[in-house]
Amino acid sequence: MTLEQPLVSVVMGVRNGAGCLEQTLASLCSGQDVALEIVVINDGSTDATAAVLDGWAARDPRLRVLHREGRGLTRSLIEGCALARGTYIARQDAGDLSLPGRLDRQLALLESDPAAALCSTHVRLMVEEGVTASLNRLPEEALSDGLTGPAIHGSVMMRRHAYEEAGGYRAAFYYAQDLDLWSRLVERGTHRVLPELLYEATITPGSISGSRRREQEAFHALIVGATRARRAGASEAPWLARADRLSEACRRAGRSPRREARGAYFIAACLAAEHPQLSRRYLEQALALNPWHLRARWRLMRQR
Repeated sequence: MTLEQPLVSVVMGVRNGAGCLEQTLASLCSGQDVALEIVVINDGSTDATAAVLDGWAARDPRLRVLHREGRGLTRSLIEGCALARGTYIARQDAGDLSLPGRLDRQLALLESDPAAALCSTHVRLMVEEGVTASLNRLPEEALSDGLTGPAIHGSVMMRRHAYEEAGGYRAAFYYAQDLDLWSRLVERGTHRVLPELLYEATITPGSISGSRRREQEAFHALIVGATRARRAGASEAPWLARADRLSEACRRAGRSPRREARGAYFIAACLAAEHPQLSRRYLEQALALNPWHLRARWRLMRQR
C-alpha cells in the first residue's frame, strides 16, 4: 500500500481495548474514502492491545502506534494531536465505530465552510447487548457557545490550525477535556453539525459518560468559569489551578463499584422507555454494585 500525505489525521487513545479494537480499526481503514493516517497512543495497556495494534500497523502503514505508560486520555490526545500531519484532526474512541462515509462527509462540510472550526455528527449510543440506548441529535444552535458538547467526543473533526491556535487539549482537565477544547475552538470558528447518523458508540457501566458524571459536572463548572473569565479579558489561572487539583484527585481515585453503579443506572434510565426488561437488568446490576443506590432501588420497585 502506498502511503499518501494524509489530509485527515484520526487520533485515538486506548487502554486495554484488545477486545474491541479490531472493529474500530476496520471501521476506519475500510469504511472511509479519504487520505488518512490513524495515530494511536497505547496508554499503558496490560492486555493484548499492543499486539493488536502492532499487527494492524504491520499490514497498514496508515496506522502509527506509540506505546506509552499509563498517563490518561488527555495526555494521550495531546501527544497524538501534536504528531498529527493532516490538515484536519478527527477523533475516534476505541470500541466505537465510524460508520461508512463519516470522514468523507465531515471533510466535505468543513471544506465547504471556511468559517467552521469543527464539526460533529449525529450519534447512536449502543449497549453491549446490541440494543440502541439513545440517538444523540443535538442541533447546531445548542452548541454555539462551546459550553455544551457535541453528541459524543469521538464524533468530532476539527481544523488542525484552529486546534493549535486554541491551545489544544489542556492537561489540567483529566475529564471533560473535550468540552474545554470546544469552548475555545468556537472562539475561532463555528461548530457545525452534520445531521446524519455517522458514529456509533458503545456505553458500559464503566464508561466515563455514566460512571464519572459527578466529576464531569465539576469540571464543567470550572470550564464555564474559565470561559467567562477568558471572554471578559480576565485570567483563567484560578480556574485552571482548581482543575489541576481535581484532576489529581481523579488520577488517584481508580475504579470504584459505586461509580460503576452510577454508570449502570445511567444506562438503565436510557433504556427504560424502549427496553424495560433490559433496563431492569441494569438496575439490578447497579444495586449489586451498590446496594445503597436509592434511585435504582426506587425505579426497580416502580417497575414491579
